[in-house]
Amino acid sequence: MSNTEFPDDELRREQEFIDGLYARVDVLRGEAGTSVAEALAQGDKPMQARLERDILVAERSGLLAALNAVDGSLCFGRIDLASGTSHHIGRIGLRTDDTERTPILIDWRADVARPFYLATGHTPMGLRRRRHITTDGRTVTALHDEILDLGDRTRTGHEDPTGDAVLLAALNSARTGRMNDIVQTIQAEQDEIIRAPYRGVLVVEGGPGTGKTAVALHRAAYLLYEHRELLAKRAVLIVGPNPAFLGYIGEVLPSLGETGVLLATVGELFPGVRATATEGREAAAVKGRADMADVLAEVVRDWQSLPDPVIAIEHDREILMLDDGLVKVARERTRAAKLPHNVAREHFEGHILNTLTELYAERVGTDPYDGSSLLDASDITQIRDELAENPEVWTAVDQLWPRLTPQRLVADFLADPVGYLPDDDAAAIRRPVTRAWTVADVPLLDEAAELLGVDERVTRARAERERETQVAYAQGVLDVSYASRTYEFEDKDEEDSEVLSAHHIIDAERFAERQEEDDHRSAAERAAADRTWAFGHIIVDEAQELSPMAWRLLMRRSPTRSMTLVGDPAQTAEAAGVGSWSKILQPYVEDRWEHTRLGVNYRTPAEIMDVAAAVVRAENPGFEPPSSVRSTGVRPWARATDDLPGAVAKAVDELTPAEGRLAVIAPRYLHRKLAARLAGVTADAEPDLTRHVVLLDPRQSKGLEFDSVLVVEPARYGTSDLYVALTRATQRLGVLYTGELPKALAGAFA
Repeated sequence: MSNTEFPDDELRREQEFIDGLYARVDVLRGEAGTSVAEALAQGDKPMQARLERDILVAERSGLLAALNAVDGSLCFGRIDLASGTSHHIGRIGLRTDDTERTPILIDWRADVARPFYLATGHTPMGLRRRRHITTDGRTVTALHDEILDLGDRTRTGHEDPTGDAVLLAALNSARTGRMNDIVQTIQAEQDEIIRAPYRGVLVVEGGPGTGKTAVALHRAAYLLYEHRELLAKRAVLIVGPNPAFLGYIGEVLPSLGETGVLLATVGELFPGVRATATEGREAAAVKGRADMADVLAEVVRDWQSLPDPVIAIEHDREILMLDDGLVKVARERTRAAKLPHNVAREHFEGHILNTLTELYAERVGTDPYDGSSLLDASDITQIRDELAENPEVWTAVDQLWPRLTPQRLVADFLADPVGYLPDDDAAAIRRPVTRAWTVADVPLLDEAAELLGVDERVTRARAERERETQVAYAQGVLDVSYASRTYEFEDKDEEDSEVLSAHHIIDAERFAERQEEDDHRSAAERAAADRTWAFGHIIVDEAQELSPMAWRLLMRRSPTRSMTLVGDPAQTAEAAGVGSWSKILQPYVEDRWEHTRLGVNYRTPAEIMDVAAAVVRAENPGFEPPSSVRSTGVRPWARATDDLPGAVAKAVDELTPAEGRLAVIAPRYLHRKLAARLAGVTADAEPDLTRHVVLLDPRQSKGLEFDSVLVVEPARYGTSDLYVALTRATQRLGVLYTGELPKALAGAFA
């Protein structure tokens, strides 16, 4: 790009910096710049060595993956210090390739970058100027300068008098169906939360549009930067309310160069189970109650049964009778060990074998004249060993203390919960054994897994079978290799045929071991497959919606209690949702948790927020919504109609922006009728948020935002659901209804 293409020197200088930055990036990717390529072509061995070293370091540190993720927007700011020094700020850090390894781009998470977010004219933190750099790919398109040292008379022509231009541009930009990072516009109150200490539980409360989710995601990126060694091993878990939400936020952390994070819903946190079935509110509420843990413990105890009335076991032509009294003693002794059911089975087996051994020894080894024993210790041991090989013994053990899986335990309980719960609750959760799992079932499965435990003997046997399979496969590979080498050299001289093959230097067992050692999965991938994984940090979005049973599951994943909980009690809509921070946390950390609140609404214009707040105030007159930072001058509207599908189709045509996204938020029962009138819109499927028009119910819209929103039949919503639906729009809001509006909403539109 020639100088004449720049409107001024400032843009030219920033463009030259960006060009140099990407020249360095290309070198690290192995795409050598012109000067580097020429040096290599001339046989510059030191240059070649430095290049190979830098590429290797970039690969091992994860820098290459980060560079690929943030390619088009690497640098977004600059701070000029009163000392005369300047630092460019970016999504990741880069250094020069000289011996000093001088920073050329400062990672936004570094301490030296913090004044970019916190400095003000009143507290400049040593800055003269803060510059926001807007780019389109690798091209600089705009600069916005904030003067922090009012005594500095130097001007560039890019001054932003209010300092809000970049923030307002981001807030007013068209939505894409994917959340963008806020790294360029982090506000001071958000920065404090992002950089809060790693240990302990931090609760971040805030109303709609306050940036709770974005702050939580940037906090994850910051913690991964600040505690890289620990969290790279233990991983970070981010729990969201539904799959659509996870898809919506899925590109934020990669755009910040971070990929070592597991994103999941509660329904995805039991390996091997994916919850797909829907659940009624009443059933979800019953399954989510804390007392379900006690109910499942009782169910497990009932599987530890007694004979009715006896179990007869034939051994060496003798009939041994196990009655309920004998088995009850074995059962109580086993329970006294306080071990999980499957782990305790080995103890129960031992007690039953001892009991049967005593019965048999008494039968065949007692002197008929004086009643003394005719057997010594070795005889007793032999009898016990022989009984341990009797299939009838193991059939009896399986009947009295069966090995159980969490899936079997929970499925059987849900098929017949009568006797464990009040009749109404039992009727609410009763379902066929073959039905698919729901989200509310997953915490029950996890609880069952804790109660049952794992019999290590079974695990070892399974592992041994798998190893035998791997060794057999490895032997086959080596045999093929040997055969191919034999064929290759069969016509060659004997001396040539002495060439070693893999078959000569490694056996099948070692070959299989090497394959096992080659586990290239990330910590997040390994964590997803391991129910007992202890995460380094857990972030929960919409935390107020989780049930007590879901919290039991999550606390098991966080034995150190290093967590960030994000939510808004005013938006609690799930029947099983706790909705109170103290009720959530008291059983686990008592009062040892920190609470902070975000009070500024960046998403919702004041005109829309006034309407939404009126709905909540109808029930809670003292409710104070977050304060909106902007007003669009566009008032929300509400219309009655006798033809709801037709009116929705017409309103969608009116509201759909040329760019951006529109959401139709309607009760689930209307979705098929509405989808039939909306081109490209489908019902009964996970919504594709990248489409211009999407159809959602209020729960699906949680945490999302759209340029325009059409709320349909608001009288069908509860207060919380309606509050959520009304606060999803960044620009325009419309309401369509048949009959009458809810009283609070009618008053807001009056």
